[in-house]
Amino acid sequence: VGGSSVLTCLIKGQVSMLTWTITSKAGDNCTLVYRIDTNMTHRTNCSDNINWTFRAGLAPALEIQQVEIAQEGIYRCDAASTDGNFHVTYNLTVLVPPRLSLYCDEQGSPVCEAAAGKPPAQLSWVPESNSTAREKPHNDGTVTVLSTLTACSTNVTNVTTCMVSHPAANWSESIAC
Repeated sequence: VGGSSVLTCLIKGQVSMLTWTITSKAGDNCTLVYRIDTNMTHRTNCSDNINWTFRAGLAPALEIQQVEIAQEGIYRCDAASTDGNFHVTYNLTVLVPPRLSLYCDEQGSPVCEAAAGKPPAQLSWVPESNSTAREKPHNDGTVTVLSTLTACSTNVTNVTTCMVSHPAANWSESIAC
């Protein structure tokens, strides 16, 4: 989320027409068409952050700036050229890094929260102890994971560390309750 993505349409020969068909998981379909002979483009139901990118010596591409969750889906490029018809399909998956917070609850137990991540984050504790975790899904496809440490070990220190594992990044934070 928030980054940019460039999807390339690989073609052989001299291109005469390019079409990108986007089928998003949110249900909004978008089509972009470019005709080389008339230098004409046509857009149907596409957000402003999706645009063509043409660079000398490189294959034509589609650039998505400030990627949003709603743009997750199937992106297909169809091209007609002097060497035939070509297509390439991408399945765009959007990752949302969770927001991390660590605090002590009313009973003095450490609570680790990885809020609004996609996919859900994996939480663990150091030192390893009994914990309970629950997930709360949100309407936008993100998930908040909450883990409460229920049994602390009898170590001399009462400092515990929450380890958050997510495809976007890994984090750790420590607390003493």
